[in-house]
Amino acid sequence: MEKLALLSVSDKSGLVEFATALVQQHGYRLLSTGGTAKLLAGAGLTVTEVGAHTGFPEIMDGRVKTLHPKIHGGLLARRDKPEHLAQAVANGIALIDLVVVNLYPFEQTVAKPHVAFEEAIENIDIGGPAMLRSAAKNHESVTVVCDPADYGAVLAALGNADALGTLRRKLALKIFQRTAGYDAAIAKYLEGQQTEPDLEAMSGYPVIFTLSLKKAQSLRYGENPHQKAALYGSYHEHFQQLQGKELSYNNILDITAATYLIGEFERSTVAILKHTNPCGVGSADTLLEAWEKAYATDRQAPFGGIIVVNRTLDREVAEQIKDIFTEVIIAPRFSDEALDIFAKKKNLRLMVAKEGIGTDALQEVRSVVGGLLVQDRDRTLGNVDKFKVVTKRQPTTDEWTAMMFGWRVGKHVKSNAIVYCRGEQTLGVGAGQMARVDSSRIAVWKAGEAKLDLRGSIIASEALFPFADGLLAAADAGATAAIQPGGALRDEEVIKAADERGMTMVFTGIRHFRH
Repeated sequence: MEKLALLSVSDKSGLVEFATALVQQHGYRLLSTGGTAKLLAGAGLTVTEVGAHTGFPEIMDGRVKTLHPKIHGGLLARRDKPEHLAQAVANGIALIDLVVVNLYPFEQTVAKPHVAFEEAIENIDIGGPAMLRSAAKNHESVTVVCDPADYGAVLAALGNADALGTLRRKLALKIFQRTAGYDAAIAKYLEGQQTEPDLEAMSGYPVIFTLSLKKAQSLRYGENPHQKAALYGSYHEHFQQLQGKELSYNNILDITAATYLIGEFERSTVAILKHTNPCGVGSADTLLEAWEKAYATDRQAPFGGIIVVNRTLDREVAEQIKDIFTEVIIAPRFSDEALDIFAKKKNLRLMVAKEGIGTDALQEVRSVVGGLLVQDRDRTLGNVDKFKVVTKRQPTTDEWTAMMFGWRVGKHVKSNAIVYCRGEQTLGVGAGQMARVDSSRIAVWKAGEAKLDLRGSIIASEALFPFADGLLAAADAGATAAIQPGGALRDEEVIKAADERGMTMVFTGIRHFRH
């Protein structure tokens, strides 16, 4: 009995070589459609057009060509059921043993800027997913391929029943993963095109949340060596690794946190992070000055940390960093001299932010028991024009500068968060404590360790002061100004405490919790 292979692809890489091997080494007869058939025939292979095979022409601009019983009967007939085989013979249906289909490039089409809705719709493949699903359902008898990367494995397994059976099951799984991802991409696009003013569409959160991401790489382990982990999605489209060890799960979390933090600043800025928390941030006219400010905040915590900059990292800064044990350095560019300096540290990971510093994401997704939490990413500082001075004393120009700098940094510190600053430099950072006053005490202690004087500093708190104790602790440490959301039951107490100490205080009206 002859063996039939149906080939209909948009990605034609490697297809001619694969089809030639099917014919010459494994005795297959080829069925095909449109451009794929022309390509194979042009390579000297004998090809039967699907229309000739089914006795039904392609119609409706090619929308209907493979949706036919002679195609799907040939794919779905169970070889272990005599009644299926008898029905195939009675209806002139030839069994199809191998299918190679990849889908219309819908994802690539809608990724183009200003793509027309009609063009997007015409790139929704119907016959392709149908053939893939039919073949994958009957994978006990049919080999189905959607990825040119699998051609070699298929050729190696043909003729070996055990190896082919194992491969077919793997390929069937890959098919359903691909069609699920394809449908998810279509659903996501159509969700974004909705114009009806229903509540779910207006909120940006549909009734069904679809998420399908391709595995980018396996990771050595998760947060700890006993946890398995993998990376999914388009991460590598945003970052290029120039050197160093393979990225870890924790590295990727830190890189994301660092990128979002540094995206808040326009001036030359350096941030040093540890466990996603900033332990030193500085802005200045030059990157070297910014580095000196950031590193001065805490010379101990950067050990094994992450450094991110928003300018080309040059020789001068590289010379300062080279002797500090650092896991990852992120920059929009590295000078050749800097690369030469870092090349001596083989394990140091150097990451280029391909799209520039501040790579964005509109939503954040986190797993919870029984599901997912999805939220808009916190991308605003609030309406700065509506920030309100609530104390008797108005801030000086220097205090305003320091408060706005601290407000940007504090937004990226785990709650409860307290940041002391002077000018465009962090002096002490307190993160993640159960009581806000304890975060303040830690920040004061860290400033003391670094021998930084807090007199004349400002304090930034990402959420409200529920009591006056946190503010009083800041005043005792030498702070003269505070910026916080406000909105506590005891706001008047806190304002009174600030006035009694001669402090100035600004309410932003917006908080930045980070759990």
